[in-house]
Amino acid sequence: MSKRNCMINISLDAVGIIIAHLLTFIYLAQISNVTLANTFRLQRILVFMAVYLVVMGLQGFTKKRDTQFTIKDVFKVVLAMVAATAGELLFVLLTGAYHHMASLVLFFGMTLLLTLGLRVLNQKIHETLLTRDSEISEPTRLLVIGSGNAAEMLLAEMNKPNNKKKYHICGLVDDDRQLHGGTILGYSILGTTRDIPHLIDQHNIQRLILAIPSLTDLDYHRILENTGQKIPLATIPSMDELANGALNVAKFRPVPIQELLDRPEIELDTTATEELLFGKTVLVTGAGGSIGSEICRTLLKFKPKRLLLLGHGENSIYLIHQELLKTCGDIELIPVIADVQDKKRLLEIMFQYKPTVVYHAAAHKHVPMMEYNPKEAVKNNIYGTRNVAEAAKQTNVERFVMLSTDKAVRPTNIMGATKRICEMLVTSLNEPGKTKFCVVRFGNVLGSRGSVVPLFTKQIQAGGPLTVTDFRMVRYFMTIPEASRLVIHAGTLAKGGEIFVLDMGDPVKIYDLAQRMIKLSGYSTDEIKIIESGIRPGEKLYEEFLIDKERVSKQVFDKIFLGKITHANPDEVLNFLNVVMSSDETTVKEKIIDYAVKSAAFQDRQSV
Repeated sequence: MSKRNCMINISLDAVGIIIAHLLTFIYLAQISNVTLANTFRLQRILVFMAVYLVVMGLQGFTKKRDTQFTIKDVFKVVLAMVAATAGELLFVLLTGAYHHMASLVLFFGMTLLLTLGLRVLNQKIHETLLTRDSEISEPTRLLVIGSGNAAEMLLAEMNKPNNKKKYHICGLVDDDRQLHGGTILGYSILGTTRDIPHLIDQHNIQRLILAIPSLTDLDYHRILENTGQKIPLATIPSMDELANGALNVAKFRPVPIQELLDRPEIELDTTATEELLFGKTVLVTGAGGSIGSEICRTLLKFKPKRLLLLGHGENSIYLIHQELLKTCGDIELIPVIADVQDKKRLLEIMFQYKPTVVYHAAAHKHVPMMEYNPKEAVKNNIYGTRNVAEAAKQTNVERFVMLSTDKAVRPTNIMGATKRICEMLVTSLNEPGKTKFCVVRFGNVLGSRGSVVPLFTKQIQAGGPLTVTDFRMVRYFMTIPEASRLVIHAGTLAKGGEIFVLDMGDPVKIYDLAQRMIKLSGYSTDEIKIIESGIRPGEKLYEEFLIDKERVSKQVFDKIFLGKITHANPDEVLNFLNVVMSSDETTVKEKIIDYAVKSAAFQDRQSV
């Protein structure tokens, strides 16, 4: 409640108390021979008012956020009146002045009547003014889905003056047929969710409001199908927000990431992984990133003894560390701030903690950004990966798993080219009896910071349009949990020198993904448009996981395939890089991409 509204209500209460007491004094003077001194009358009024205002303040009245006078407020007023009457009785007893119990009853009744009456009158005047102002624009006509506690709280919020001028609830629907024909807070339950299309036409509904917080994704999309996408479908805020008087029916339902995949989400048997990780020390680089942090969350399920969260950004490491502290149990979590370009620091960490397995997720992954900063891509991705891998080998780490990307296949951008060279360097470090090095190659990760999903989400929240660089562009997609499980499981399967690839189904058009996100958010493409913005630097229309000669028929696990990669001479690669890095940014980008592409061509010739 604003200070202005608070002062208005306090003033109304004070006026009610004063008038009620004066009327009671006048009435008593008319029916009895007792005349109270004016000073004593004023003292009694002041005592009553002081106690009343103190009790109202203790009940949080001054912190009340809305202007509506509710049943709870009535109870607060009655309680304050009782306390104030008791205070007035104590005053007259201590002063020894004349009093009669009937007078106190009259004081209490008259004061309560006038105070509540003035409050209600003020609210009605306020509502009338709001209604008059809102006649300029018609309120949005709503149909509420659900009739439980959340729906009841929603209706209570909708009944407040500020919301009444914006929204008009035409009724509710619920799949429990026994409730049909009943009412909630005066609103009728009109039918089931299957009746929604008919009700939309009959009542000219402009928006659906989903008021079932526990609804499953399956039921949510069944409702979407029933509506036929005629009008927007919004969801209520959280129960806590409703309880605090917050209402934003325009808030849309976050799209469940797995619903964007046109295939079932892949699950893996984790028995061998549990045996590998239980009671061990595990290190994750890039632990503060979207994929690295999900790897850390997944690793907790396998009960390692110690988990090292390594990253360069202190804030992201702080956040994932604080999050995991709530669920880690007896697992020791160690946040480590370090740069993968600092090999000395990496060696210190690995010698100190002696990790059994290292998952290397740290990298610069944003394609357009790296096109502008190719030297940084080389330093962080290639030199950084080499440092982590060599430090792991020198400290006798059992397994090293590097995260790679489908953009390393026939790369057309500097990010993909650096990842291709990283694959060559990492797999070449493998030696029998020592650290087992492997690479996991996957496509675009839905919901990661660099993916298109967060961008589309913001654009939908802003009302569109959604920007697709090229309507022909296709990509392979997987979820962050899928990526993390694959990376962890690959460490279990590794024998040394492999590239593991997940069967991610058919590629998806970005345009189709945009349409699906719009639909799952409760809108139509008529409401939120999709426009073509043009391919960005370094992008290509199509992605692939393995070039022809990398493909092998061996399936090492359900949905996981094995690929081959060109092993490089690390000294030759590093000598090449040392020469190239002295050039300008444009030359660095061109030569690195050319080198990575030629290595792929060499792989083809070697495999013939």
